[in-house]
Amino acid sequence: MSTTTPARRGRRRAPSKLQRATGKAAVLQKPRVILALLLLLGLTSVMLLDGYLRAEVGGDQRVRTGASSGDVPDDILDGGPILTFRGGEARTQSVPDKTIALTFDDGPNPTWTPEILAVLEKYDIPATFFVVGSMVSRYPAIVEDMVEDGHEIGIHTFTHVDLSYQSDARITRELTQTQLALAGAAGITTTLFRAPYSSETDAIDNYSWPVYKKLGEEGYTSVFVDTDSDDWKRPGVKKIIKWATPEDGKGASVLMHDAGGDRSQTVEALGTYIEKMKAKGYTFTTVSGALQKDDAENGQGSPGTSNPQAAHRTATGTTLYEGKALVAAVYVAEYAVPTLSVGLMVVGVAVMGRFGLMLILARRHFRERNKRRFSWGPPVTGPVTVIVPAYNEKECIANTLHSLARSTHPIEIIVVDDGSTDGTKEIAEALGYPNVRVIRQENAGKPAALNNGVRNASYDIVVMMDGDTVFEPDTVAKLVQPFADPSVGAIAGNAKVGNRDTMIGAWQHIEYVMGFNLDRRMYDLLRCMPTIPGAIGAFRRDAVLEVGGMSEDTLAEDTDITIAMHRAGWRVVYQEHARAWTEAPASLKQLWSQRYRWSYGTMQALWKHRKSLTDSGPSGRFGRVGMPLVVIFQIITPVLAPLIDVFTVYAMIFVDFQASLLAWLAVLGVQLVCAAYAFKLDKEKYRYLLMLPLQQLAYRQMMYLVLIHSCVTALTGGRLRWQKLKRTGEVGTPTGAS
Repeated sequence: MSTTTPARRGRRRAPSKLQRATGKAAVLQKPRVILALLLLLGLTSVMLLDGYLRAEVGGDQRVRTGASSGDVPDDILDGGPILTFRGGEARTQSVPDKTIALTFDDGPNPTWTPEILAVLEKYDIPATFFVVGSMVSRYPAIVEDMVEDGHEIGIHTFTHVDLSYQSDARITRELTQTQLALAGAAGITTTLFRAPYSSETDAIDNYSWPVYKKLGEEGYTSVFVDTDSDDWKRPGVKKIIKWATPEDGKGASVLMHDAGGDRSQTVEALGTYIEKMKAKGYTFTTVSGALQKDDAENGQGSPGTSNPQAAHRTATGTTLYEGKALVAAVYVAEYAVPTLSVGLMVVGVAVMGRFGLMLILARRHFRERNKRRFSWGPPVTGPVTVIVPAYNEKECIANTLHSLARSTHPIEIIVVDDGSTDGTKEIAEALGYPNVRVIRQENAGKPAALNNGVRNASYDIVVMMDGDTVFEPDTVAKLVQPFADPSVGAIAGNAKVGNRDTMIGAWQHIEYVMGFNLDRRMYDLLRCMPTIPGAIGAFRRDAVLEVGGMSEDTLAEDTDITIAMHRAGWRVVYQEHARAWTEAPASLKQLWSQRYRWSYGTMQALWKHRKSLTDSGPSGRFGRVGMPLVVIFQIITPVLAPLIDVFTVYAMIFVDFQASLLAWLAVLGVQLVCAAYAFKLDKEKYRYLLMLPLQQLAYRQMMYLVLIHSCVTALTGGRLRWQKLKRTGEVGTPTGAS
């Protein structure tokens, strides 16, 4: 045994610069986690808002018919189409003779409403539009044009539901939200209301009457119909004109529609209808104009009063600002959802393409490397150095060294104790293995520990592993065989999850076998391996020194040096038969910490080596092939992958549950096939695949958040250092395959 740089004892040391930097970085993480969660919440909110606007959230298609009207006063049932509650008393008013209050329901619509407005402008005709709040919030400019052109606006609820089925809270919400939409779109509110699915006043029943009374008490005027064009049936232009024409010169509230379907017949009929009515001596006005004219004829108003937009109120204060906020949010949703849909298509193609590529290349890799005649060259039998960086590994270091002591290949073991405070060094020394050297250094991080080990290595080949990992007896012997090929500079081994009997462990086991090792087979054949796992990797010592050793520039020193080896012209391969058993994080908090470091470190490494895109010759292969694949498959696709789940949930709840569920199960089936094939290649037990559906529902979402968190950190800056995860030491030396 030998030690170097003994730790100073007997006095309390002030926090080092490294510790202060680590503490500062830790303080910055919570806001970034919150920001990552807010991004996901924002995505969900956009989807919910879009669904609500399209009446797919809380939609209610029920329409009441055939109900009794015994509670409704007869003078209301037999009265005119305008129901007011002036002075708290219900009364109806009619449209004066030779007068038409032309009304349009269900808009605004971006296609038909502007065409109808153009016809009205041509004939200088005012009309009343009963608008749906969700449509107003989606097309605010059209409503603003309506008001500027002198037309009157009324409310037709927010989601076009039959209010007789709704609670008081829902009724209030339907009207309040529409008022906010009007405030945001045109700076107004209104006192006019028309209920969806309503017609003449004689259709008021015992269920709808309380609704009209409630709204009347709140100051609303409810508007019904005298003459219905039934244009929604698309009966033809002549019938629309005929059905919209009042009888015997009577005045009428005439119903047409500017949305809700193909309104080309309405547009075509409107001009002819206006000309016909004018020829008969009719005048056109709004609902407020009809009320003012009726009041004047009955001696209840000033004869000269004429305000066709009398129902409008100027929106001010909170109502105005909330309305503008609603319109702005809808604007975002209207553009975000189509954009997200395109992103979903891209992700879907990328995900399925990746699965297909992995299956094809993994099969080819397996068949090529397992041929009886396959050989890397003459057997590599010379001794190698195994470097074990260790920081507070008292739970695991003994198991690690016990496993290495059983190695069938001659090895030298260097334990680099990185300033441990838990007796790791003493435990390693007390084992008494003759081929073990313990080097003590001040706490400087994992890259520094590995570099220290490389400098002190006695042999040309160095194997690097983690202090919580155990090797099988023949792991080193199998791992170093590719070095028989002089072009090979580094080798990635097959890392396995040792503590796989918990749910979190099983999830990571599936990920290691499918997501990591299947990927490595693909990257090996493409000669662009992005990462040699820290748990098991082998390097030519001279190659490590050539590229400057393990860098502290990134959090992913393993990815960093792997790319550096590619750029130096070395070949990096995957040795599936060399297995290492590592202790995976046992809690969600530790898992988050580990994967955050991995993903952020990968981004740092890719950015550091971005010039590989322009490298020429064999050294540029990673930049031409590996860099795009890693960016697409490990950053862009995972960041956008939540779209698949969000859209799936959206579709299940609001569109077609059965079809959406089948689509999700189909994707899960493809993943299951890939996972089963990966398990077959690694000779793993299939029973763990029972956890795959739950992994997709829970574990994968966490990985999305981790990656988003990493992206936020990359954009906002910040660094982390080598973080110590809590270990249990439960992973011992395996006796064979699982």
